[in-house]
Amino acid sequence: MRALVIILLSLMTAACEPEQDITGTTAACPLRNYSSYNARDMNQCVAACKSCDRGTTVTCTTSCTLKGAR
Repeated sequence: MRALVIILLSLMTAACEPEQDITGTTAACPLRNYSSYNARDMNQCVAACKSCDRGTTVTCTTSCTLKGAR
């Protein structure tokens, strides 16, 4: 019974860890597409999100707002 609890706790803990960007392409994409990329500029942030992360206007606007874009 204890082994089952330990296994369940370890699986739940592993599921909570954020995914890592292995290739680093997410951060490099906006810099490739915009010579002076500013993540705090809402228009640039949304455009980069839509082109690099294949997001929609709604999800990208929300994401950029949470990142501090105005």
